[in-house]
Amino acid sequence: MLRSLILLCLLVSSSYSYANSRQIEIDQAVETKHQTRINGQRVQYSALTGTQPVWDEQGEPVATLFYTYYRRTDVSDVGRRPLMISFNGGPGSASVWMHVAYTGPKVLNIDTEGYPVQPYGVKTNPYSVLDVADIVFVNPVNTGYSRVVPNSQGELLSREKQREMFFGVNADVSYLAEWINTFVTRHNRWTSPKFLIGESYGTTRVAGLALELQNRQWMYLNGVILVSPTDMGIDRQGPVKAANRLPYFAATAWYHGVLPADLQQRDLYELLPEVEDFTLNQYLPALAKGAFIEDAEKQRIAEQVARYSGLSLQSVLGSNLDIDTAFFWKDLLREQGKTVGRLDSRYLGIDKKEVGERPDYWAELTSWLHSFTPAINHYIRNDLNYVTDIKYNMFGPVHPWDRTNDNTGDNLRQAMAQNPYLQVLFQAGYYDGATNYFDAKYSMWQLDPSSKMRDRLHFAGYRSGHMMYLRYEDLKKSNDDLRNFIRAALPAEDQAARY
Repeated sequence: MLRSLILLCLLVSSSYSYANSRQIEIDQAVETKHQTRINGQRVQYSALTGTQPVWDEQGEPVATLFYTYYRRTDVSDVGRRPLMISFNGGPGSASVWMHVAYTGPKVLNIDTEGYPVQPYGVKTNPYSVLDVADIVFVNPVNTGYSRVVPNSQGELLSREKQREMFFGVNADVSYLAEWINTFVTRHNRWTSPKFLIGESYGTTRVAGLALELQNRQWMYLNGVILVSPTDMGIDRQGPVKAANRLPYFAATAWYHGVLPADLQQRDLYELLPEVEDFTLNQYLPALAKGAFIEDAEKQRIAEQVARYSGLSLQSVLGSNLDIDTAFFWKDLLREQGKTVGRLDSRYLGIDKKEVGERPDYWAELTSWLHSFTPAINHYIRNDLNYVTDIKYNMFGPVHPWDRTNDNTGDNLRQAMAQNPYLQVLFQAGYYDGATNYFDAKYSMWQLDPSSKMRDRLHFAGYRSGHMMYLRYEDLKKSNDDLRNFIRAALPAEDQAARY
């Protein structure tokens, strides 16, 4: 009797464990209906939330990507309506940041400067670009709910095969282009004007996708939006890398009120052109001279760098004019006992010790995870009705990431050359120390050395950081800039794609 009970318990336990195994559905979606107001206009839309497979060359699913597709439902001709495909970065980051803080119909419940408040959650985004474009937010493998899945024999790809297929600059672009092709086909969006938007490493992703979609999927774009862009394989090492930091240093020092009085009383937009001019025409040449710079010139340049950066002359000279960003984050407000954030230097941190060369932690990232994590988990389950026990990976296991042969910037240039319709917008926050705004300008300047396409390259800057849209004033401005860019990138009916 006892043995029978034990066997019964084991059978029940085994059945229960199997029935409740934590696996994501490979190909499933749920649709919900909504309405909102954008810039005072009522907008009706649907949200399709679910997964779509990634197939191998034999047509067997090897992974599935989680997505949310917002489609405006009160328009008649979907074939003329723009489609914007959105990626975040990392690599390894979920597509959560722009989803519930920038372009989507809902934004975080945060204060007007972007800091967490309770109760956690989301609220209406009155500036979403859903009025002018449908949006799909895509989570690459191992981010969000996206996962590698077992084959028909119940086996997962080996770690080596996963890295080969998913976890590298070019592998990432290749499988995502295939996925986009399937998505566009399934949802009958081939005639729609198409846009890619990527943030941070997502800019590397979408820059590469622009050419991959054209050359391998025969899908041509109207626009690419680069939010807080990486270098995209565009070289800016040595003196260029060091010099390009100074305008960001100046913006951050101005924000915290530690510049000399005559600079501090000027508006940021008035100050930065002066700092940029000094950077290009005096600071960069001085750094290029290295150890052979004359003492008098080194002293003069150091005094001006200290004046613009908010750092002491001793710190600048002690760095041989080449100031490490981690040291800047630690040193700028050292006397106040505070550090400044990396991705958004408006945020303040407190270290265990005031001495040292880098902060203990990134104040802005801890603040963002504070508000984003509960909000996205609650929103997906309760507003979008997508229910799973899989953990939502804000940051997923994708490393080591293969960064070799990163030619994505040049690939974007080639895509523009092949496609006269293709426009590119750079968006950057002045207080972003990870992908600083002057690096973004430099990348824009270097993207097309021929200068033949410079009229199709556009830049917009904001008084915020890496996620400029967290500041409420810049949520409006950045979405307005994006909305205007989308509209301007739509050719007239009789405007042919030709030079």
